[in-house]
Amino acid sequence: MSQPSVILATASYDHTIRFWEAKSGRCQRTLQYPYSNINRIEITPDKHYVAVAGNPHIRLFDIASSSTQPVMTYDSHTSNVMAVGFQCDGNWMYSGSEDGTVKIWDFRAPGCQREYESRAAVNTVVLHPNQTELISGDQNGNIRVWDLTQSSCSCELVPEVDTAVRSLTVMWDGSLVVAANNHGTCYVWRLQRGTQTMTNFEPLHKLQAHDGYILKCLLSPELCDPQRYLATASSDHTVKIWNVDGFTLERTLTGHQRWVWDCAFSVDGAYLVTASSDATARLWTVADGETLQVYQGHHKATVCCALHDGSDADAP
Repeated sequence: MSQPSVILATASYDHTIRFWEAKSGRCQRTLQYPYSNINRIEITPDKHYVAVAGNPHIRLFDIASSSTQPVMTYDSHTSNVMAVGFQCDGNWMYSGSEDGTVKIWDFRAPGCQREYESRAAVNTVVLHPNQTELISGDQNGNIRVWDLTQSSCSCELVPEVDTAVRSLTVMWDGSLVVAANNHGTCYVWRLQRGTQTMTNFEPLHKLQAHDGYILKCLLSPELCDPQRYLATASSDHTVKIWNVDGFTLERTLTGHQRWVWDCAFSVDGAYLVTASSDATARLWTVADGETLQVYQGHHKATVCCALHDGSDADAP
């Protein structure tokens, strides 16, 4: 099975992961996942594997193989794994779980190498571009920075007491962090430039983005510069695109009929993929908010999506 230049995957409560041809909307492969519900999927930097975060395991599947068996299973979480991601070179993976822990998994060694205790169900984890700090958000409203060089928590803040932090995102250059919560609010902090660590969060903006839950927030990638955008996906059935310069609303993406759980930018920031409880995923143009493609085939809620399109020349 040859490796396509664009990897687009969605996962659903119907216990399948589907791989799509981005332009045509054709489903290229359906992978059965009978083990549990799927909470998150992420594609490795080299495009070879997809990590599937379930309850309580993480399983790694070969994207180019027709095999239905995982190439690796990562155990030791004891509840839903809600976040998974990779170091930029693909040497190690990180995860966060409702069991209250954040874990590091080095692909060059067996098992879990490090574990950090958040003391509350972890909903979201992101890796800072410096590749040495993880930021987690939990159900109790805590945001914590985990310094991997010191193996400790270097910073802790609570933007809104007892309001779950649902999603976190960091600007590609490490200048901003955004946290989205269950009240439809985004908190934005500026990170001090020139420092190696993130001990200084400077409050920059509070954005009342939606009336419902924000289920995912995501800052646009490097190639999107000089325009910088924040996408927010919500239980109100919409996705909103905000201009980071002043956090003004650029446009609202409407078309999904139910909650929008997840979104992913193309590498050049020109396109956005979204996943919804209406059992579809959609491909949008960021510039005008038009739907280019609707991916239909899942039988239940489509709760996560992943897009890896390599370079701007390979954008969908």
